[in-house]
Amino acid sequence: MTATHPANRDTHAAPGALDPPVGVVGVVVKGYPRLSETFIAQELHGLEARGLRLQIISLRHPYDPTTHPIHDEIVAPVSYLPEYLWREPLRVLRAWWAVRRHAGYRAARAKFRRDWRRDRTPNRIRRFGQACVLAHESGPALDFLYAHFLHTPASVARYAAAMLDVPFAVSAHAKDIWTTPEWEKREKLQDLSWLTTCTASGTEHLRAIAAGDAAKVHLNYHGLDLNRFPPNPAVQGTTDDDTVCLASVGRLVEKKGYSDLLDALALLPPELKWRLTHIGGGPLAKTLAAQAERLGIISQIEWLGRQPQSTVQEVLRQADIFVLASKIADDGDRDGLPNVLMEAQSQSVPCVTTAVSAIPELIDNRDTGLLVAPGDPRALAAAITELAVNPTLRHEFAVRALAKLHADFQMDGGHDAIAALITSASAAKSVNPA
Repeated sequence: MTATHPANRDTHAAPGALDPPVGVVGVVVKGYPRLSETFIAQELHGLEARGLRLQIISLRHPYDPTTHPIHDEIVAPVSYLPEYLWREPLRVLRAWWAVRRHAGYRAARAKFRRDWRRDRTPNRIRRFGQACVLAHESGPALDFLYAHFLHTPASVARYAAAMLDVPFAVSAHAKDIWTTPEWEKREKLQDLSWLTTCTASGTEHLRAIAAGDAAKVHLNYHGLDLNRFPPNPAVQGTTDDDTVCLASVGRLVEKKGYSDLLDALALLPPELKWRLTHIGGGPLAKTLAAQAERLGIISQIEWLGRQPQSTVQEVLRQADIFVLASKIADDGDRDGLPNVLMEAQSQSVPCVTTAVSAIPELIDNRDTGLLVAPGDPRALAAAITELAVNPTLRHEFAVRALAKLHADFQMDGGHDAIAALITSASAAKSVNPA
């Protein structure tokens, strides 16, 4: 596969590093590197620290203008599959012609044909073509495939795993769980070795679909690397002019609820002085800016666009309140457990957010933050106001949230569990080859 290789670096080691390591694990992702998927980079780094040899296989090329520091620390090479088959027809044709000789090709083709009958889309064809290239160009050391996201990346991994006769597993997150058709989720669950997901709500949903395969579904929170988010050395109060500093980090897409947040900000008491700093890009940027203009609050908002983790941390350290208005989009898309909430808590910033998806698994209403119903700007405005005028309450929430974060949401446990699952499945394959 077309690959870029980072400069030689000392590999990181951890007390729990595997001995001996399994063969190469192909990690299939939508795009790499991506600023909005810090949790994936964090996991890749953690798996390498546990002795796993990784090959990152990306379905798309990167589009962000910069990267996070953690991306520079990941030593795995990155391979890019054809993003669109028509752009590299000879590469795809050569791969298809070669993999037709693989013993597992017929099984992979049968899976694809069953899927195609129910999903006659160009994306379905692209998944199979990308799988052919993956299977053809993978090295002989690859003995396990691990896909992040249950939709397209899992399909590519499933077809390629059949062609190569290797096991595969999936890490499911949010949109991929709730927008993938049930028949597709059920059949993938039948074929994969195991699946991990980062929310209790997602775990419950997938176990119900898996039925007899429910034991394959594991709950492992992403957690947060608190070494990268050390405590805020100077917890902020309001600024000298008593302006309350609000912060929000998230893509400008429907499920993040920024239209609701703007409506809520317009409802804040006129005597309350505030400003909002937002980090994140997305397709709704112009629409939301126009909405802020109509509401008369555009001058109080700073839109920073996509930014690296260092800038996120800097903004959080200046904030009095972190706000995220997540909701379920019209197509069923929704957040899982947004890492940005944990990042805010790590910097002692109290959170106002919504009781949707797995957010209540992290935030206990009126104990470690404030939760309101999704899609309710008035309730959101009332919650922001309550914290804005009460610094003591903000401090109490922040202290308790930080304690819970340290107790229940550090990343090491999840990385240990995923590394063990990969090792176990790979070892079972070597002991019981098909």
